[in-house]
Amino acid sequence: MRKSTIALAVAALLTFTPLAHADDLADVRAQVARQHDQSVKRLQEWIALPSIAAENLNYPAGAEHMAQLARDAGFQHVAIIPTKGKPGVFATLDAGAKTTVGLYFMYDVKQYDPAEWSSPPLEARLVDRPNVGKVMMGRGAVNQKGPEMAVLAALHAIRDAGRKMPVNLVLVAEGEEEIGSPNIPQLVYRPEVEAALRKTIGVFMPSASQDLEGNVTVSLGAKGVVELELVASGKTWGRGPAKDIHSSLKAMVDSPAWRLVKALDTLVSDDGNTILIENYPRPRAITAEEKSMIAEAIERRDEARVKQLYGVQNWIDDLPFQEANERLVSQPTVNIQGLVGGYTGPGGKTILPHRAAAKIDLRLVPGMTFDGAVAALKAHLAKRGYGDVEVNVTGGYDPTETPASAGLVQAQLALLRRAGLDPTLWPRNAGSYPGYVFTNAPLSLPSAHFGLGHGSGAHAPDEYYLIESANPKVKGFDGAVMSFVEYLFELGSIAK
Repeated sequence: MRKSTIALAVAALLTFTPLAHADDLADVRAQVARQHDQSVKRLQEWIALPSIAAENLNYPAGAEHMAQLARDAGFQHVAIIPTKGKPGVFATLDAGAKTTVGLYFMYDVKQYDPAEWSSPPLEARLVDRPNVGKVMMGRGAVNQKGPEMAVLAALHAIRDAGRKMPVNLVLVAEGEEEIGSPNIPQLVYRPEVEAALRKTIGVFMPSASQDLEGNVTVSLGAKGVVELELVASGKTWGRGPAKDIHSSLKAMVDSPAWRLVKALDTLVSDDGNTILIENYPRPRAITAEEKSMIAEAIERRDEARVKQLYGVQNWIDDLPFQEANERLVSQPTVNIQGLVGGYTGPGGKTILPHRAAAKIDLRLVPGMTFDGAVAALKAHLAKRGYGDVEVNVTGGYDPTETPASAGLVQAQLALLRRAGLDPTLWPRNAGSYPGYVFTNAPLSLPSAHFGLGHGSGAHAPDEYYLIESANPKVKGFDGAVMSFVEYLFELGSIAK
């Protein structure tokens, strides 16, 4: 982010003229309330159909359902687009408006273990959550089907209230986000899709951006990611067993499991917190403006509550909260998601495994690229004598950045402040999303996240999306729907 980012944001906000006010949309608000039960039912039905790329579950059914949801919401042209992996969905809504806006959806969800949930993950039950309100609990509830359904409900409400849609829309929906979006370029750079996106002022991804106090953060980007698996085996190493054997033979047979552990140990410092991969892409330094954003944001956050939420007692190197968040925003990571090798059941089995694998994710920040990180990792392992360790990359992408002066962001700030909220800017999400296909060349578009409402538990048991809020400062489902209605009208005042 350049030095003048905050100044540009303030200047742009002062000159930004909002199109719609809350009183102007009373008829749409009434329609949102009338359709509440039907919208909630649509979300429950969608959650009941989980598309899980890692398990090859519900394809092409998930794409077909996504396509029908788009048609029902008023998109005139809807097509299922094949890729080398799971199909995507491309849809356009032509309202004859002067402004066209891009939407990014994902219709896939993460895996789940029903035994870990307090409510069945596919039943999408409405559950009373103390001090939160009535929530819908289910896999995909907040990541991302809840916010996405709120956008679709907004389109239903605008149309059914007899209003003219304030913007034209271009929707891109993929079914592989949860495995690192390996084939999204085949969807976005398809000629007719790329041509449609070039007409937009940018692309936004729906979200539920309120915390339980009602605070709203406007993010200006996201980290990139590399999803991969490192595998050591007797077969590729040429040492150790070709099948599991008795552990007593370790006295004269090499161990692929130890081979993997030793290879992993070369990637990071002794505490696991500093990356030691040789010639690894270097992140650009955090800027003074980013530090200022972080300082302002954390003044509104309760450090003790954040630690309780994550179940931690301290931050890396016992850093103060400000410095820990600066590290969160600015630093890449090498993370072990899981280690698998040999016997992991009850008791012992006294074997020497022939194969061991580590599930890894690498988070990337500006100044780094997906290709550069993968190349450096492979070269590092080979140079240290671990060229036999397989590097199986399954997906990933570059980080994203969008300036605060972009119309997509300024529309958010204007809308939120007019609603009496005081949003904070945040340099980038610590998580990742494949917005690089929009922000990088050849499209070079702004990309952002937006949406009021609240949810939690993405990728975890008991994931939920708030339907009826116990806190008037936090929007429930209908409030989230209206936030998208108002955002679309706000965006309608921006010329390409």
